[in-house]
Amino acid sequence: MLTLYTFSTENWQRPAKEVQALMALAEQQARQEVDELHRRNVRARLLGRREGLLPSLLEAIDHGVRLTRHNTGLVLNLAVNYGGRSEIVDAARAVVAAHERGEQSSDDLDETTFARYLYTAGLPDPDLIIRTAGEMRLSNFLIWQAAAGARFWTTLVFWPDFTRRHLVEAIAAWRRQND
Repeated sequence: MLTLYTFSTENWQRPAKEVQALMALAEQQARQEVDELHRRNVRARLLGRREGLLPSLLEAIDHGVRLTRHNTGLVLNLAVNYGGRSEIVDAARAVVAAHERGEQSSDDLDETTFARYLYTAGLPDPDLIIRTAGEMRLSNFLIWQAAAGARFWTTLVFWPDFTRRHLVEAIAAWRRQND
């Protein structure tokens, strides 16, 4: 499983032209990569809030999700309009709504039950979080899931320059930490 932090909820604070460019890039990549992902048996998923996203971007992402939904290989989560805090708030709202419908008892609410209301419901927690550009912070990324014990690895390499060699280096470091 791989989760790519594509556009954070905090990115809305950037200048409008930059937000537009990021949205256009996300849409372009979603359209450009979908056939290759499907050919490689990758299953695409969207993590994040749909509200505020351009209809054309949602259409491109939804097409990829539909096309790959039966694939059995790598799960690729695209975290778009995603923030860990907003994910937790959305999950809390869903728990309250389920409680009001009589579907969720407050007595039965525990961490496992709450996790079923997260965007990542049904997915395992991450083992490794890779951060590029030398950043030493999670930046509101999978904060609930990371608390379960994910290892953190950072590199000075910026994301556009991140290669397979860097990924292998990160995995090797993770393995050393877990031996």
